[in-house]
Amino acid sequence: MANDKHEHEDMLEEEWETNIVELTDEDGETTEFEYLTTIEYEDNRYVILLAPQEEENEEEGEVVILRIQPDENGEDTYVSCDNEEIEQEVFELFMDELAEEEDSELFEEDK
Repeated sequence: MANDKHEHEDMLEEEWETNIVELTDEDGETTEFEYLTTIEYEDNRYVILLAPQEEENEEEGEVVILRIQPDENGEDTYVSCDNEEIEQEVFELFMDELAEEEDSELFEEDK
């Protein structure tokens, strides 16, 4: 039984590690974000990331929305979304997706 718990903890740790994205800003400073999802909106893809908590007593980190743009080599890069209206629309789509996931989880628990 203890072995199962250990395996479960390893699986959770592995899952956590795979959801971490490291981004380097223009000053060369690297920050780790938690990848939440990718949203498609108006022929563009946007990545939704959870910024690290600034302080220990903070409940949740800030959600960061970046547009996915291929560079000259075809590699995905993340650029700031300069349009607040588009950013808000993408955020609302993300919140809708979260609500659907919560509803389906509740439905599964009721079975």
